[in-house]
Amino acid sequence: QVQLVESGGGSVQAGGSLRLSCAASGVSPMGWFRQAPGKAREGVAIRISRAKTVLSASVKGRFTVSKDDANNILYLQMNSLKPEDSAMYYCAADWSQSGSVFDPSAFRSWGQGTQVTVSP
Repeated sequence: QVQLVESGGGSVQAGGSLRLSCAASGVSPMGWFRQAPGKAREGVAIRISRAKTVLSASVKGRFTVSKDDANNILYLQMNSLKPEDSAMYYCAADWSQSGSVFDPSAFRSWGQGTQVTVSP
């Protein structure tokens, strides 16, 4: 059974840090997406392989994605957080390998999300 469970969200002030975790079973977690109210879900950080990760331009230099392969947990370290980073953050897995890795429709498995709120 495929299960993705995110944790680590919360409320922080601008400039602060948070680390999100995605504990997975039945599938290997691959990336992080986020969705703010009234906006489309967008790709944030994708771990394509152990040697290759891609980040969206809006988070490059501030966020990093990593994975504990032994425990099948995907992490998103978020530093220098900004109010515009506020969103529900989702873990994704099972990439169809067609289309961009930043395209939410290319992923078949999702977690329930964890809320991140950054105050000015």
